Amino acid sequence: MKSSTRSALLILITTVLSMSLHAQERRMILSGEIVSPAYEGWWPNDDGTFKLFFGYMNSNWEQQFDIPVGPDNYFAVVDEAELDDLTLDGFDASTADMGQPTHFYPRRNPFLFTIDVPADFGEQEVVWTLKSQGKIARAYGSLYPDYRIDPQVISTEVGGAFGSLDDRLRSNIPPELEVRGDNYRTVAVGEPLDLSVYANDPDDFPARSRRGMPSTPEQIYRPPSSIVASSGPGLRFSWSVYRGPEDEATFEPTQMKTYTDTRVYANSPWSPPFYIPEPPPDNVWNSTVTFDKPGEYVLRGVASDGSMFTYENVTVTVTP
Repeated sequence: MKSSTRSALLILITTVLSMSLHAQERRMILSGEIVSPAYEGWWPNDDGTFKLFFGYMNSNWEQQFDIPVGPDNYFAVVDEAELDDLTLDGFDASTADMGQPTHFYPRRNPFLFTIDVPADFGEQEVVWTLKSQGKIARAYGSLYPDYRIDPQVISTEVGGAFGSLDDRLRSNIPPELEVRGDNYRTVAVGEPLDLSVYANDPDDFPARSRRGMPSTPEQIYRPPSSIVASSGPGLRFSWSVYRGPEDEATFEPTQMKTYTDTRVYANSPWSPPFYIPEPPPDNVWNSTVTFDKPGEYVLRGVASDGSMFTYENVTVTVTP
């Protein structure tokens, strides 16, 4: 082999290996990346108004963020394309808070909250601006026909029912969820706060299944079969911190993750070998939370059948 040919081959191999390693690194970056808001779509409400769905993607696998509502985390209602230029500041305190989170978990957190807009919303946009790691990202909520969704679309996007495209998912009923007790609580630092909820899946669809549970290392580490991580069906419930420093709150028992962590044994419905626990007796989930730091926290309870979600918030004032 000629020296020039060998050199060219070595350069090619080095380049391919470098690209491969870089691609692998991009898939598993632990910290340093940004959080991007996401507009998930809309559907019509029965009263003629419209419901817009939002979520986010934290590109990190471990780093979490606390971004309070304000100039770095705000909503604005504007005319079409008015905030396409990211250098423009659209902050207005009167519209900034539309129920978005201020704590951002790792990875994909889809269909996390909704905003209702009036029947005459027309071509306006609800724009969510997030600034993290010094960079601005925006999501543009509009009523463009291409963004119209239904429960089957939601199920498909979250990999519900093993990624099923069953047409019956279009009429899937989300779980019922009821917080037992007040939605506003006060507790002292270090004092356990009891949390109790009732959750039920009224149509028992999609039905719980153990199909596809990995049982060997080969199955656990097999390459994904689609670009969307899938999870099994079955009623489940978890608490998370929606607003406030998550590392200052401790739940007992440990809560199943509500975000798409696909790493092995990650305590996530999307994590192999996944197993959705059976509901507790009478479908009542009891737990406690203890806070290590005073302040205002919003806890979010999420009931899911694996395809659709129902949320309830509990606001907690933690005193010294």
